[in-house]
Amino acid sequence: MSWMKWLPWRYLVKRMAHQHGFLDPIALLSKLHSFAQPSEVGEPIELLRAGVVFHARGLINSRVIQHNLDWVWPYWIERQFDPNDPAFIPRAFSITHINLSNRNWTAIGLPDVDDLPVVDPRGLVTPLYDGWSLDGWLLADDGRCLLPSRCKISRQWLELEDNPCVVTESEMDGLRLVSRAQVVMEQGRPVCQLELQGHSDVPGSLVVSLRPANPEGVSFIRRVKLSPQRNAWKVDGRHSVQFSRPAQSHHVSDYRQGDVHIHLADIADQNEGRCDVGLVTAAALFPVRAGKATTLTITVPMGKETASRATPESWPEALDGHARLECPDPTWQFLYEAAMRSLVLHSPDDVYPGPYTYKRFWFRDAAFIVHALLCAGLTQRAERALSQFPERQLKNGYFRSQEGEWDANGEVLWIVQRFHAITGRKLAMDWFEPVSKGAHWIQKKRVSGNIDKPHAGLLPAGFSAEHLGPNDYYYWDDFWGIAGLKAASKLLAKDDPESSEAFAAGAEEFSRTVDRSLASCQRRLKRRAMPASPYRRLDAGAIGSLAVGYPTQLCEPDDPRLLDSVEFLLENCFVNGAFYQDMIHSGLNAYLTLHVAQVLLRAGDARFLALMDAVAELASPTGQWPEAIHPGTGGGCMGDGHHVWASAEWVLMVRNCFVREEGDRLILCAGVPERWLEQEAPIRFGPAPTGFGTITVTIQPHPGAPPEVTWTGSWHREEPTVEVRLPGWKS
Repeated sequence: MSWMKWLPWRYLVKRMAHQHGFLDPIALLSKLHSFAQPSEVGEPIELLRAGVVFHARGLINSRVIQHNLDWVWPYWIERQFDPNDPAFIPRAFSITHINLSNRNWTAIGLPDVDDLPVVDPRGLVTPLYDGWSLDGWLLADDGRCLLPSRCKISRQWLELEDNPCVVTESEMDGLRLVSRAQVVMEQGRPVCQLELQGHSDVPGSLVVSLRPANPEGVSFIRRVKLSPQRNAWKVDGRHSVQFSRPAQSHHVSDYRQGDVHIHLADIADQNEGRCDVGLVTAAALFPVRAGKATTLTITVPMGKETASRATPESWPEALDGHARLECPDPTWQFLYEAAMRSLVLHSPDDVYPGPYTYKRFWFRDAAFIVHALLCAGLTQRAERALSQFPERQLKNGYFRSQEGEWDANGEVLWIVQRFHAITGRKLAMDWFEPVSKGAHWIQKKRVSGNIDKPHAGLLPAGFSAEHLGPNDYYYWDDFWGIAGLKAASKLLAKDDPESSEAFAAGAEEFSRTVDRSLASCQRRLKRRAMPASPYRRLDAGAIGSLAVGYPTQLCEPDDPRLLDSVEFLLENCFVNGAFYQDMIHSGLNAYLTLHVAQVLLRAGDARFLALMDAVAELASPTGQWPEAIHPGTGGGCMGDGHHVWASAEWVLMVRNCFVREEGDRLILCAGVPERWLEQEAPIRFGPAPTGFGTITVTIQPHPGAPPEVTWTGSWHREEPTVEVRLPGWKS
């Protein structure tokens, strides 16, 4: 209300704080803002909201976990709270306790089904988004109990045949437990299915345990009830967990009585349990005969039960026509296949950069993920995702997913132009206005060029890619803005030549402005490398400025500024062969390492291969990458534990190793490792869409003799110039 501005609320807040011995929050906030460039926005409210939720759970974790370490907790807690483990993190004065050492999980699901259960590194399954979990244990009658989250011997892998399935195998002193987690359709409804198989050298019990926790920490359960047939749970009166046969015994516990784990040997059964605190645990036990494998299947229906639910595509249907990789490297092959399935899983309509922490929309992530879908031949899926974009455009032309991220418009226009180049289609009529308005927004949003400042003519200070640092005038935004104007010019060239020319001229003028700003940086820093902004020293944030070379290709492959930036990063910001982002992410980044590799590949620098191999080594056993990876333990330390942008970059990197567009020509095989040519099996990639048409590349190695490179293409127009640059061989 207007009268609120007349209240001396700042004075009242300061006075109240001083009276109670607190720091002045107004002064503190002003100090925080002084570390960033003045901006019309602070951190995007969506990220602040997500952070509040994140740390709210962390606060609950701090009140629950450290006082109950005799409970059976998820793998990350067992490791992070163990003083003898390398992943141990002292808690001391930390207000919240969050997963900072093993943020690893794998999504399972079906094409075009929005429900994405996650499986942690020891087989703990969280069937419902941000909910409780199911764990499998094996209890021997002599008292031994195999608990996967505490087990010293365990391995996990992803089976890709038919339906992707996460398999976890744990062993201990004559006990072995194998779990298989996947999503299947039952009676027209997606169901999370967990199959447990127990092997024991003595009689015992297979245990299914209901856990009030997940890969982020505590997740409340207030009530559980066993069905009269003893073959199902009803959790909090809403969700059903079904067993393939009746439980022989059943136990329930609450927070005051401790974890149900300590009650497994109790004689009395409990069919129902409640906990006002919200920490119900339950265990259903099923007999295991000595030396005999015992199997149990647990299912959790997901989504809403509707008669009209459409049957989702099968995996063969969803992957039909995609660019296939055939290579002699089983690791690269597996990672490519796993990444393709990640792209499909996370593009039901919108695209998501993750199944859990990042199951929401960003234009930035979407541009890279959609580009991977396009380059891998999943055109319809990419088109469906792009069709969601216009509804997020504001009336002023801003494509907004998060406020204050000024790269979005350029990314949207760039990926729309890539779609039309790759498909060979004309711009659809309903895209004319969004494209034109989006390009005009870029031009209008720029700071005045008439000020005597290094940021004159650039886009405003903003939060941009959040891993670059506090609000600033990021060159990342500017390069995307230029790319967006160039894209709009191409898209409108035939039907609106006047606007096309205006946007092309705007892109040229914007480029000259950025060049002038970068020249001032060169004088200040005494080298050509590009910092993150005109006001920054060279640091890890300079990774964002590589956008001028990849993926926008706004400069030549051998641009001195680009290559010097890469040299700075390689010399100062790499740990264990991978890019280490010390701001916010504080970990090794697979997708940013691959950005550097893309620049090196484009420049013909063989060091790209070592970076690809390093990224391959950072992948989890299920072929996934968390957003940031702990340099010491290899576990995830930031972001989603199954980061789809990273999967997209692996697909794009492999594709560019075989076929890359460079100006008016195609470059073939420039990234194919020479070691692959030491065997005789053919190497293939395709059909791979490009801006010239679709191509399939085949390499027939002849050890000791020159390999044979052939290709077939279905071109939009005439065949482009093709250059073969197979390492170690002259074309």
